[in-house]
Amino acid sequence: MRAATIVEGRIEVEDRPDPVPGDGEVLISVRAAGINGADLAQRAGRYPPPAGATDVPGLECAGEIADGRRVMALLSGGGQAELAVAHETHLLPVSDGMGWDEAGGFVEVFATAHDALFTQAELSAGERLLVNGAAGGVGVAAVQLGLAAGATVTASARHHHDALRALGADTDVDGEYDVILELVGGENLTTNLGRLALRGRISVIGTGAGSRAEIEFGYLTRKRGRIHGSTLRSRTVEEKAQVMAALGAFMAEHAFHVPVEETFPLERTEDAYERFRAGNKFGKIVVCP
Repeated sequence: MRAATIVEGRIEVEDRPDPVPGDGEVLISVRAAGINGADLAQRAGRYPPPAGATDVPGLECAGEIADGRRVMALLSGGGQAELAVAHETHLLPVSDGMGWDEAGGFVEVFATAHDALFTQAELSAGERLLVNGAAGGVGVAAVQLGLAAGATVTASARHHHDALRALGADTDVDGEYDVILELVGGENLTTNLGRLALRGRISVIGTGAGSRAEIEFGYLTRKRGRIHGSTLRSRTVEEKAQVMAALGAFMAEHAFHVPVEETFPLERTEDAYERFRAGNKFGKIVVCP
């Protein structure tokens, strides 16, 4: 098969042996695979794959399996290739109305956002949610998930404000929030503490603007607040299965959309990474083998 590989900090597409499914796994003929910030970190040498996982990047994909089903999958790696292997409990069906590009960019961002909002931060109907970095893939997913849950959602982003308002979010960040989803990092954490409502929760899942910040603990103690951090990739098969089951149950009651900024053929995966890195996108960059 053809697969994206990391060679001296660049993506090169090379021939690789076809992956072989193990117990409880399925082989996917990949039609589309999303690019995420973790892939760029892996390309830069800052985010190696977990032990036992392939070094081929790609944490999500969509395609067909042997019995003809159209599926989208959460992966530890390997999505940016013609073939990928996923555990059967990490699959969701692709609806008839969803295109391959949208399905290929769905699972990682929606699973990440759903777990952070509802399992970690316990967002509930009627609460106020602030999403920092809302124009990216996880941010757009979080906005839709929060609205579907009955929360009032405010989206903070440097661009695409009209598109975020079209999703149903407010873009005026003044006020206090019960839950803040932090996708940017850096000095945002300091600002977030000043925006917490009483018993507010901050969930940190992105640190592109920096992994360090100075905080005033007085804000946290006075608000009786909580700060969470999380990543999905290194979790066990069973833990990921729980995440996917919770997301699947939520999807059964709501419809969601993945805006795709641009697609690239597999042979141009390096160009896709550079387009992601350039920023000013709304939603996902997707590779389509």
